[in-house]
Amino acid sequence: MWGLFDLLLAADGGANHLAAVGLRPAAVVGDLDSIRPGVRAWLGEQAMAPRPDQDHTDLEKTLAYAIDERGATRVTVLAATGGRPDHAFENLALATRWGGKATIELHGEEGRFVPVLERAELSSTDGQLVSLLPLGRCQHVWTQGLQWELGGDELDPASRISVSNRAHGPKVTVRVEGGALLVFLAGPGRGW
Repeated sequence: MWGLFDLLLAADGGANHLAAVGLRPAAVVGDLDSIRPGVRAWLGEQAMAPRPDQDHTDLEKTLAYAIDERGATRVTVLAATGGRPDHAFENLALATRWGGKATIELHGEEGRFVPVLERAELSSTDGQLVSLLPLGRCQHVWTQGLQWELGGDELDPASRISVSNRAHGPKVTVRVEGGALLVFLAGPGRGW
């Protein structure tokens, strides 16, 4: 699996989890207050990319490092929803904020989240649970490849979202006009 990625990064304490399975990130980005001293010594100071700015989370600093500094055009964030709910919410919002600069997917234990700002084609399996979660009001949302299609419907977290739909084949296409949403695709063994 790791051979699929050109660059493996850790957002601060994420380095501890990678070290536990014997993986060395190319860089550890963040304020570096969560990386264990033994892991830091194992990786070496050359792998540290300190970003002491307290106005941004370590994940946002890592996205900036990957996209703005290293030129990444596709980013996969692992363990994106674990831990604290406030971090999970911010991580999901970050995917949308940075989605205009790169293709971003967030993976958690339950499945994957993909931000859609205009249009996205997503791989799926027949019957896979798919939810469309607007981040604010989406004036119009169109879908193809779902059991219950949307044909320009408005989605808004205050009035209507689209939860527990089902993929109808190997691909789901989502188009959004006037807003941003997250598409959740349940992972294997989840929501089937």
